[in-house]
Amino acid sequence: MIRIRRTVLHLRTGVLHEQTVYAITSLPPERAGSRRIGELARGHWEIENRLHWVRDVTFDEDRSQVRTGSGPRVLATLRNFVISCLRLAGCTNIARGLRYLARNWQLPLTLLGL
Repeated sequence: MIRIRRTVLHLRTGVLHEQTVYAITSLPPERAGSRRIGELARGHWEIENRLHWVRDVTFDEDRSQVRTGSGPRVLATLRNFVISCLRLAGCTNIARGLRYLARNWQLPLTLLGL
């Protein structure tokens, strides 16, 4: 069992608040030092912020009405593919990158080497 206490600053409001989260790890005690646990926790949020948040907010994935067959998996794969292509092209803001690609329709083909 792990307890992580952190102070969070909301950039928009400037308000600080304390947060306590709990986790379970399969790491043996000798490998579960505070530094390693901190790295793992930050790594989780890096994935959340770089992929899941982008899919949820930029692609509005949670409101998708595709729910049957392989449709949801195919669309998720396509979204991940687009995000990966934009990141490989050096795009740090996926929403901005999508708007740019929408105005320059030839560029996606160039990114794919076509």
